[in-house]
Amino acid sequence: MRLILGSGSPRRLELLAQIGVVPDAVRPPDINEDPEKAELPRPYCARMARQKALAVAADATDLVLCADTTVALGRRILGKPENAADAVRMLHLMSGRRHKVITGVALRLGDKLWQRDVVTTVQMKNLSDDEISAYIRTGDWLGKAGAYGIQGPAGALIPWINGSFTGVVGLPLAETANLLRGAGYPVDFA
Repeated sequence: MRLILGSGSPRRLELLAQIGVVPDAVRPPDINEDPEKAELPRPYCARMARQKALAVAADATDLVLCADTTVALGRRILGKPENAADAVRMLHLMSGRRHKVITGVALRLGDKLWQRDVVTTVQMKNLSDDEISAYIRTGDWLGKAGAYGIQGPAGALIPWINGSFTGVVGLPLAETANLLRGAGYPVDFA
């Protein structure tokens, strides 16, 4: 049984390595990630993970692992910022507020599909314009949902979380390991 990671995220590869899992192949899916009209964050995230898993080319005996991480401020989905101004806008929206980070995981083997999602509550401190500008200059916001990555410099902006740290990074390891084991894939931390 081969494992295919359907993601271009280097963070997901690093997280899998922490539990001794090295994919046999990496095949980022090419799907439309636009939310549907009035789609809520959690169903959106689950749909993205599922569609990614279904879009990756694989043999019937290959396991395909995909995930999607979404930042939600209430019913609003904060995706990857289009540019620095969009990142600034998102950071202002989250400043001093709690938001949810949802990571959906989908695992496909032939026509079987297993899914889990993990919701973590994240508190962002009150951000000054200087702090936002300094963070934007790091470039760490590029390609990240909600314009930040908790594992980088933005960790200094987040005093509190309730839930899965690895889920906020992009792949909840406890749930992912359980899905893999349930599908018969060995997770042995070696």
